[in-house]
Amino acid sequence: MLGQMVIHKRMKLSLTLLLLAASVPGLAEIDLSGGWAALNPDDILLLADYTGIPFNDAGRAKGLSYSQSQLSEPERVCVLYTQVQLFAGPFGLKISKQTDAGGKIAAWVLGGWEDRAPMTMWMDGRAQESKYGPHDRSGFTTGRWDGDVLVSTTTHMKTGYIRRNGAEHSDQAVLTIRYLRHGDLLTLAATLIDPIYLSEPLYWTRTFRHTNGDVAQLEGPCVQGDEGVQEGVVPHFLPGQNPFLDEMNKEFHIPVIASQGGAETMYPEFRKKIKDAFTPVEKCLHCGRNNGGGPPPGPGPGGGPPE
Repeated sequence: MLGQMVIHKRMKLSLTLLLLAASVPGLAEIDLSGGWAALNPDDILLLADYTGIPFNDAGRAKGLSYSQSQLSEPERVCVLYTQVQLFAGPFGLKISKQTDAGGKIAAWVLGGWEDRAPMTMWMDGRAQESKYGPHDRSGFTTGRWDGDVLVSTTTHMKTGYIRRNGAEHSDQAVLTIRYLRHGDLLTLAATLIDPIYLSEPLYWTRTFRHTNGDVAQLEGPCVQGDEGVQEGVVPHFLPGQNPFLDEMNKEFHIPVIASQGGAETMYPEFRKKIKDAFTPVEKCLHCGRNNGGGPPPGPGPGGGPPE
């Protein structure tokens, strides 16, 4: 009898602890609001450089058809980038929270840039949109807490750029971002899954530093102007006619097989495959351009490709 009473009390205590834990889910949540300055600057981009992107044949063909003159068409001058631009643009973040009538966070909002629409991350448990729902540049984003890490999932984006050189994702792409805060640093770790243009997931990380001041965002409306594109013409390259196909080879001696992307170009072992086809560049190229004034990475060990 005494043993049964002890067991009963232990069960009541365990149930009470579980109820208490369930009633305070916000204990592990982290405040992400405020201004966040971008730390790692934008990369040097060359046309037809898809190294490290797990393109399939469709994604590669789509990228090689791209002409930068498309961005000068009147209907495209002010077209926003999708939320993938968070990992390509040079600007900082402004993060704010929206609360419901009870004071609970209903959504986090990542402020937009001149070229990227704001992201509203719904935290109220709403279901994902139907696959037939409308697609736009903002996408549809829901969020959840995994311990003290905020996890967002963005779907329903229109076709957009992975890199601003024509490398694109499709409108079926799903972007998952984990927001990890360590003191005044915020790291965004993303996974992009695209069943149309990618054969494997693509990964990024981006780091921001918390600031009490303003962060560079270039907010405000885009002003459309005439950039001189011939009327009735859509700039593009037909298959096999992209003149920038070997630009990476000419500039950095990177073999074309690497610059055209593919899953194997994401992994360190690929360096062994192209080592014999690589020769060090003779001089510093693009010194001081978008890299803080320093030279680009030099040759790797043994004269191999840059690390």
